[in-house]
Amino acid sequence: MRKTEAVAVDMALLERTFRLHLTANRSLFKATAVCIKRQLSEKASSKIKDASSSEASDHILYSPEHFALKETLKKIVDQEINPHVDKWEEEGVFPAHKVFKILGNAGFLGVNKPVEYGGLGLDFSYSVAVAEELGNINCGGIPMAIGVQTDMATPALARFGSAELKREFLLPSIMGDKVACLGVSEVGAGSDVASIKTKAVRKGDELVINGGKMWTTNGTQADWMCLLANTSDGPPHKSKSLICLPMNLPGIHIARKIDKMGMRSSDTAEVFFDDVRVPCQNIIGQEGMGFTYQMLQFQEERLWGVANILTMMDKVIQETVGYTRQRKIFNMPVLYHQAVHFRLAELQTEVELLRSLLYRATGMYIKGQDVTKLASMAKLKAGRLAREVGDSCLQYWGGMGFTNDVLVSRFYRDARLMSIGGGADEVMLGIICKYMDTMPRK
Repeated sequence: MRKTEAVAVDMALLERTFRLHLTANRSLFKATAVCIKRQLSEKASSKIKDASSSEASDHILYSPEHFALKETLKKIVDQEINPHVDKWEEEGVFPAHKVFKILGNAGFLGVNKPVEYGGLGLDFSYSVAVAEELGNINCGGIPMAIGVQTDMATPALARFGSAELKREFLLPSIMGDKVACLGVSEVGAGSDVASIKTKAVRKGDELVINGGKMWTTNGTQADWMCLLANTSDGPPHKSKSLICLPMNLPGIHIARKIDKMGMRSSDTAEVFFDDVRVPCQNIIGQEGMGFTYQMLQFQEERLWGVANILTMMDKVIQETVGYTRQRKIFNMPVLYHQAVHFRLAELQTEVELLRSLLYRATGMYIKGQDVTKLASMAKLKAGRLAREVGDSCLQYWGGMGFTNDVLVSRFYRDARLMSIGGGADEVMLGIICKYMDTMPRK
């Protein structure tokens, strides 16, 4: 493995003053050569190197540059996000434009996006590292909203979109000047993406869009939507296109902001389209390839979600260890009861096993291999394990766990979405069975 120029970032430089200049040639997965160069202090540089070198030297996937990015992001989370989370959770929304601009200035909204459009040009393993670090935000809603921007609404645009579309939509999304949302799910079509009904009918040089989208994260604040719609009446897997849709066009109606059980700080909207006109050139890539593009986006989305919730599970387990160590019952700490410390050991073991699966899938993905089966397995396991962690840990907090005053109760509510959003557990099982060739034959 060739040593690369060490990366460090001074947190005082939130205005984007860096250029890419980082070379990586890792024997594990032959990462794309890239470069990051930012103004930084010598003191900050050495501190990051010292903190990350020992861990990075033995890490299966991450280099010192991964840990440098994580360290920088941790400072942003601690200083700019976590102090406000309780307020945003209570209000039911967070200021997406403000938060995204901070992240965009620091380079975190385009980690694996092209340099020419403001990204860092790094491989997807860096996005996974960022997703892990975002798990230190004290709620699930804000990381989810960020993930929509970085790894759900923009991957297909970055990979298949025209230069014009990238300049209009991708560049400002990476810079944090525009908020993106993803329009796939509908009232009658969630995990069954092929069943969506929204239509975009070609009339001259325009598409006329009618229909609606449901469960749209960032929907009330978004400047544009990556919309999946039917552009023909052909077979369901070949009749759909992804479209860059500005959200300020006539005919777009935000019907309501949905009141959710969890993910409170993330706004979720129901959106209707009534004869919305958009240029045909706003189609991403080839017309009719939208379903395929969306399936590719799903793989990054699912791996990103797994990485994010792993950190949250670590945090909840550790907080539970700390609480049960000082809380006493029957004249001894709750933690010292065998049922408790054994159960926490089981949960931490499961978390580590899931992390290994994530790193394996990510390593294969950046080599260009198909990881649909492994990503589906990881997503399935993450959703089920998050429910176990939330339920078991909340139990050990006793009455305090049933209040809104502690992180474990928020995690209990937020983490439930992992088994539903981005493809329900049952859909993941179906995908896995297809790859195992165990589905009933028609």
